[in-house]
Amino acid sequence: MATLRKMALSAQQIPRWLNSVKLSSFMTALQLRKGFQRPGKTLLCGVFAQPHASSEDCFLQWGFRTYRTSSMWNSSQSANSSRREINCAQSTLLPSVNEPPQKTQKMPSLDSELSLEGLDDVPPLSPLQPISDEEAVQIIAGPPLPPSSVTLRDYVDHSETLRKLVLLGVDLSKIEKHPDAANLLLRLDFEKDIKQMLLFLKDLGIEDTQLGPFLTKNYAIFSEDLENLKTRVAYLQSKNFSKADIAQMVRNAPFLLSFSVERLDNRLGFFQKELKLSVKKTRDLVIRLPRLLTGSLEPVKENMKVFRLELGFQQNEIQHMITKIPKMLTANKRKLTETFDYVHNVMRVPHHVIVRFPQVFNTRLFKVKERHLFLDYLGRAQYDPTEPNYISLDKLVSVPDGIFCEGMAKASIQDFEKFLKTL
Repeated sequence: MATLRKMALSAQQIPRWLNSVKLSSFMTALQLRKGFQRPGKTLLCGVFAQPHASSEDCFLQWGFRTYRTSSMWNSSQSANSSRREINCAQSTLLPSVNEPPQKTQKMPSLDSELSLEGLDDVPPLSPLQPISDEEAVQIIAGPPLPPSSVTLRDYVDHSETLRKLVLLGVDLSKIEKHPDAANLLLRLDFEKDIKQMLLFLKDLGIEDTQLGPFLTKNYAIFSEDLENLKTRVAYLQSKNFSKADIAQMVRNAPFLLSFSVERLDNRLGFFQKELKLSVKKTRDLVIRLPRLLTGSLEPVKENMKVFRLELGFQQNEIQHMITKIPKMLTANKRKLTETFDYVHNVMRVPHHVIVRFPQVFNTRLFKVKERHLFLDYLGRAQYDPTEPNYISLDKLVSVPDGIFCEGMAKASIQDFEKFLKTL
């Protein structure tokens, strides 16, 4: 009687027990599915934990099979399926005492099932594969690159090339004034496009402190082929320019190496022929003023006409003056004519004296006027070297005010300052 009561009670508990098993199996299968959604994602430890008893393994396997086939069952067959589950559970999970226990099949563990060989077969991630909200929050994105800007400052944080150029002393505020500068620099790779150029310039004689100012003026040198630059240096060396001379010329005229060998050769030939200079004097001329090789020839041609036609100098006199003051070739035409007019017509200095001291053309005219008027006021404005109390034009325009007053005017600097207030 007691045995029958226990059997009835067990029969009543079987459906409730099966429902609990089905729910547990469903959750386990769901966790398995989530665990394989993304390759490389950490799996839940509880899913593949080793079972404590063989009967529980049977329940997990049965629940997993039930979950996989449950989606194909019709809702109208729910009653029949429940009875079949009970029968299956009774026949499979509740063996009788007389029957020998069946060998249960254990669920594979994580180490055995998910081997490294199996993981290699997982397809790679696709950039279009959707991600979860939690993964999206963990993505750290930098600030976006400005699509357009009027200053290179907005791109410094995004460009390693710009950052290193700034460290070298390059003034980006001056470079960005050129419309093509930003497009050139932002496309350059420092290691591939800039590093070799910097080594070339240093080998040429450009010091570290001079690289910044040089590149600020001639950033376009990065667009030049390095072999072409070496060819131009070799050409200058073939014309007996020393390495120190070439370094000095490149520092004073940063665009020098941007010109082809043909243009450099034509410029040297022009000055040698036009000024009728020897090879050595031509070389010394361009070393002192290398802008003659890079600038326009129009001011040079115009000033040569002014010296001959308007100022009345002879060819040999022009040669002497420009070899001493090369800037006279590129000086402003108006300044040349005004200075000559005052020195020659007001101060009464003849041509041959001006030729000896061409520094007067390299001095501001108002300074010449102030000193001449003070000497004339004191009665000491005498510029003829054959007369006593001779005043040299060189010293007149080159010495400081104190030496001028004490040595030439024979007056105090206070007197000179008071005189200037009367002008």
